[in-house]
Amino acid sequence: MKKVLTVILALATAGLGLRAQDVVVPSGYNLVDSLVFRPAATQDSTLSGKSIFSILPKKSKGDKADVNIRQSQAIQSAMTKTFAGNSSRSITGYRVRIFFDNKQNSRGASEAAAGRFKGMYPGMAVYRTYSNPFFKVTVGDFRTRSEALQLLNAIKSEFPSSFVVREKINYPIVDKRRSYVADTVLVMRPVEQKN
Repeated sequence: MKKVLTVILALATAGLGLRAQDVVVPSGYNLVDSLVFRPAATQDSTLSGKSIFSILPKKSKGDKADVNIRQSQAIQSAMTKTFAGNSSRSITGYRVRIFFDNKQNSRGASEAAAGRFKGMYPGMAVYRTYSNPFFKVTVGDFRTRSEALQLLNAIKSEFPSSFVVREKINYPIVDKRRSYVADTVLVMRPVEQKN
């Protein structure tokens, strides 16, 4: 129950912007600030799934000016068709495989490797998969091999058997310098009892 309350409160405060004074805290608990890391957006979600033609300023919508585009309907139809086709398209890129094994204890070892990497690089994508008979842990989403090699060189001492693989990837974070966002949330924790 304690973990559930903590998670619910952390999610509620992060998403809704609640303040400590807005939350009713049961007796025996305190609110504590906690630092969380979440992946940065891969795209501007305010325009996601919208046609640029439908969001142009119009006086009829209360905007100060009208913006009109005069073009062939064939061009607009072609753009709509292209956008619809690209939404499900994946890209091939590179990742770094930090774990690849099929021993008896591979499940636990793969979980440990994934956890260790997440602690070192919060916010970077970690993919743990099982492809009979191998457990695999692969990290990152890189467009180029050189980007993956930079990560490989940085982690080679901690994960000596790691190597670069080419596979289908998720669209990488656009801002490489900030692949994650650090945020502060309120977490409900039990009050420590003094003996």
